Amino acid sequence: QVQLVESGGGFVQAGGSMRLTCAASGSIFCINCMGWYRQAPRKQRELFANIFSDGSTNYADSVKGRLTISRDNAKNTVDLKMNSLQPEDTAVYDCNAQVVAGPARRYLAVWGQGTLVTVSS
Repeated sequence: QVQLVESGGGFVQAGGSMRLTCAASGSIFCINCMGWYRQAPRKQRELFANIFSDGSTNYADSVKGRLTISRDNAKNTVDLKMNSLQPEDTAVYDCNAQVVAGPARRYLAVWGQGTLVTVSS
């Protein structure tokens, strides 16, 4: 099986920065896309940043210029560096990976456990 473990998160003041990391482990053949989702209180979960194995990235308009997503294909990790955080960035942040795994080369969509980021004003 494949697992994603997230680290980082917690409390930060408005204007501050935070880094989240997501590490994939298990019987991984390759990882296509890795992305970060977030769900703010009383809002739907949104995909706001993702990165493909070739390094190409996509960002939601709401985070462009403030967040940087990067990955280490050798370590199967994805990092999210967030700057200029605002109270509206408060949410549960969750990592997702599109993985080809196991001897049968199954295609899996794997989720992390989620980590809470709270930005105080």
